[in-house]
Amino acid sequence: MPIVVNLDVVMAKRKISLSELASKIDITLANLSILKNNKAKAIRFSTLEALCKALDCQPGELLEYVEDE
Repeated sequence: MPIVVNLDVVMAKRKISLSELASKIDITLANLSILKNNKAKAIRFSTLEALCKALDCQPGELLEYVEDE
């Protein structure tokens, strides 16, 4: 998949756990885990906004385009 979610990298930099982030942005642990593990097919702008607010980051820090080989 050409879009990579770097949520795990940003979370590590911010020293925040999956469960703590899930409770901050009011999303299930399962859905956040899907995002973190690059298994998501889509993301809502409202979720992206909540992640950026909670992690104090920009969308470009969470999402990256990687061309298929």
